[in-house]
Amino acid sequence: MDSYRQVVEKAELALIKGEYNFCIEYLYPIIESYPPSSKEGVNLRTIIITALSGINKKEEAKIFCKELLKSRDYKVRENAKYLMEIIDSPEIKKPENWNITIESNPALNKKSLSSLKPNNQKKKEKKFIDTSNIPTGQTKPFQKGFIFIITLLLLLLIPLLSGCVKVEDTLDISDIDSINNNFEIESKYIKKFPWQINFEQKIEEIFPDGEISKGELDFSFQNKNLSMETAQETLYKIQKIAGEVLGKSTDLKIDNIENNFFFLKKYNFRIDFDLQNLLYVDDLELTLNIINPNKVRVRDLENSNVEVSKNFIKWQLIPGELNSLEFSFWNWNKLLLGFLLILFLISFSYFLRFYRYKIGSNFPELPSN
Repeated sequence: MDSYRQVVEKAELALIKGEYNFCIEYLYPIIESYPPSSKEGVNLRTIIITALSGINKKEEAKIFCKELLKSRDYKVRENAKYLMEIIDSPEIKKPENWNITIESNPALNKKSLSSLKPNNQKKKEKKFIDTSNIPTGQTKPFQKGFIFIITLLLLLLIPLLSGCVKVEDTLDISDIDSINNNFEIESKYIKKFPWQINFEQKIEEIFPDGEISKGELDFSFQNKNLSMETAQETLYKIQKIAGEVLGKSTDLKIDNIENNFFFLKKYNFRIDFDLQNLLYVDDLELTLNIINPNKVRVRDLENSNVEVSKNFIKWQLIPGELNSLEFSFWNWNKLLLGFLLILFLISFSYFLRFYRYKIGSNFPELPSN
C-alpha cells in the first residue's frame, strides 16, 4: 500500500490532468483507511469531492461532504458547508453566443503546400505609434456611491456566510440554589422560518410564567430562581419542543454528582446532547453557555468546540453528532458554614455574659441583715 504522501501526489496529479475517473477509482478502495477525523482523511475527501463534482456526480459528493460536516474542527465544518453550497448550486447554461465557431474556407484547401512557404522578399517593417508622450489623464479615485454599495453588499453577505439560525442558551449556576436560564433564538435570514414560529408558540404555552420577549427576527425567554432539578427539567422541555417542531429526534442527558469535603463541596457535571439527526438542518448555530460560581475545570481541554475563561464555559454544539461535556468546580458548603457561624455567635454571647457576671457591675451593694 502506498504511503499517504504518494497517495496525495497521485490523486492531485490526476486532478491536474483532468483524469477524474482515475482519481476516484484510485481513492475509493483506500479512503476508509483514513477516517474523517484525521487531517489526512479530510484532505483525501476534499480531493474526491472535487473529482466527483468534475464528472457531475453530486449525490456521491454530498455523502463525503456530510462526513466532513461531523468534524470537530470548526474550519473543516465551515469548508464542508461551502462545498455543499457549491454542489447544491444550480447549473447555469452557457449562452450560444459565448461559443466561438471557426468555419473552414474550402478555397484554402485547394492551395498547394508551396503557397505556404515563407516569402523570401524583404518583409516590411511594422510601424508602431509612439504613445509614450501622450498624457492619459489624472487617476481618479472611486466615487463615494461605489464605496457605499460595496460596503452594503459585504454587510449583507456576512449573515449569509454564517448560520441562518442562531440558538443560544445561557445557564447561570453561580448560585447553585437559585439558577437562572436565558434562552435566545435569532434568525439571520430575511424572516423567521415556520418551525421557529411554531417553536415560539409552544414555548409560550409550556412556560407561561417565563419572561418572554419577541421581535421580528429574534425570540428570548428567561426562567429565574430555579432549583437544580427544575433547571434540568426546563432544559429537557426545550430540547423536546425543538425536536418536535424540527421533526427530528434528539436526546439530552445531564448527570451531576455532589461530593462533600467538610467546608467545601465539589460538583461534577456531565452533559450528553445527541444531535445526530440534526445534520444540516437549516444551517443551525447552537451554543450553550454555562456560568459557574468559581473557576471551572473542563475534562477535555483539547476540544476545539469548548472555550473556557475562568468560571465561564462556551460550548459550540455540532449538529449531526453526539456532543459531550464534562466539567467540575468547587464551592463553599453554605449549610455547614452557616451552622458554624451560629455556633460561634452563641458561644461568643455566652462567654460575654459569663465574663460580665464574673467581674460584677461595680454598683454598691445593700447591707445584708
